Amino acid sequence: MTDQLQTAPVPAPPRDASPLGPVALTTLLFGAFLPMLSFFIINVALPAIGGDLHASSGELQLVVGSYGIANATLLVVGGRLGDGFGRKRLFLAGLTGFTVLSLICALAPTIGVLLAARVVQGAAAAAMTPQVLASISSLLTGEHRARAMAWFGVAGGAAAALGQILGGVLVEADVFGLGWRAVFLVNVPVGLLALGAALRLLPETRADQAHQVDLVGAGLLALTLVLLLLPLTEGRPLGWPLWTWISLAAVIPSAAVLGLHQHRAERAGQAPLIPPTVLRLRAMRVGLLLAVGFFTTFGGFMFVFALATQGEAGMSPLEGGLSLLPMAVGFLVTSIYGPRLQLRYGAGLIVRGWLVQAVGYSLLAVVTLMLWPDVSPLRLALPMLVAGFGNGLVMVPLIGVVLGQVPPAQAGLGSGILLTSQQTCLSLGAATVGTAYLSLAGTSWGQGGSLAAVAFAITAISLLMTPITWRLRSR
Repeated sequence: MTDQLQTAPVPAPPRDASPLGPVALTTLLFGAFLPMLSFFIINVALPAIGGDLHASSGELQLVVGSYGIANATLLVVGGRLGDGFGRKRLFLAGLTGFTVLSLICALAPTIGVLLAARVVQGAAAAAMTPQVLASISSLLTGEHRARAMAWFGVAGGAAAALGQILGGVLVEADVFGLGWRAVFLVNVPVGLLALGAALRLLPETRADQAHQVDLVGAGLLALTLVLLLLPLTEGRPLGWPLWTWISLAAVIPSAAVLGLHQHRAERAGQAPLIPPTVLRLRAMRVGLLLAVGFFTTFGGFMFVFALATQGEAGMSPLEGGLSLLPMAVGFLVTSIYGPRLQLRYGAGLIVRGWLVQAVGYSLLAVVTLMLWPDVSPLRLALPMLVAGFGNGLVMVPLIGVVLGQVPPAQAGLGSGILLTSQQTCLSLGAATVGTAYLSLAGTSWGQGGSLAAVAFAITAISLLMTPITWRLRSR
């Protein structure tokens, strides 16, 4: 069966110089690295943010979720704007806004200001990230493009794996008394360096035919996400008032109106936000299912792990971050060999990743149940290392394998849809998995039992994703 999943050999292209040199490509990949880093680096700082700004658990979930909602809603819009106005121009605008908003987040005096800044920061990231894949697709071909696509996955995954470790170090070090504010300030010098390099090194590209931005579709998508995620985030701490149930009930008609609008726009020859014809491609449908399964559970796990380790387990922010170091190491090891393995195994690599991930999370659940609350970074090292290997084997090749089976003319739209689902599901994970965890943690399960339940649930979902992944075959 593995042979069925292997991708066709990729013919070696002429050994010409890449239009994007190593430094230019690295600069471009910061558009994937920084937004993902900002999503995950704050998880380990959430308890400190809550104590300093007197934020409730629901508001802390929104610190994560509001960024993701804004980012997911506007990713495709950002891609369309880059096609029309120039991808370098939008990349620079997004990176500038992201850097400035990072500074505003760091200086936020109240939780309300922080939440507002996070929304705008997510919008700025949405202007930046789509230009990365679009520039890679327009400037590179053959092996150069395949490797750059793989490094795009590595950049996002490395940011997710390393984010909480860096966050723990920064919060614990408390440089100049900044505490949690340092997790936002760290983006500022990096953003400024990337801006300088991008101005000098990145070439400008545009689409041959620019499409009108589907603002109605973007508004309907934003409404649907808010109707879903806001009550899931705020319902539990507020005792599930009537408006939360009304909001959840409104999700279905809102999504239906969004779907109807997309169909009508496409039939009228317009450019809908989420083209139904692209969703009819088997690779896209399977890829979206895999993205939902991975990013929802991954985003939820990162959120609850930070709360549990700094809660009943009594770890410091640094210890909580160090507990994730083996996961980061596992992820980075698979990332190094990921591009080569992806060319050899294709979707079979993702299948292996789901199975390894299931072993890692099940080991974590067992260790947690046996030792809680006397856990430490060393005692959690083995299950976290195995889970990290699995995470890398799923996440790194996912976008490349799926887009490799999508017609080139639709690859740009496909990447936008996959990135939108990624950000949506990361926020959905913080809302759904976070709410389930917080509800269980307040019962006799405690935080340890709740963390183990989350790990067992991710194990089950990983196994369920395996037969779905078999449907990804080379053309």
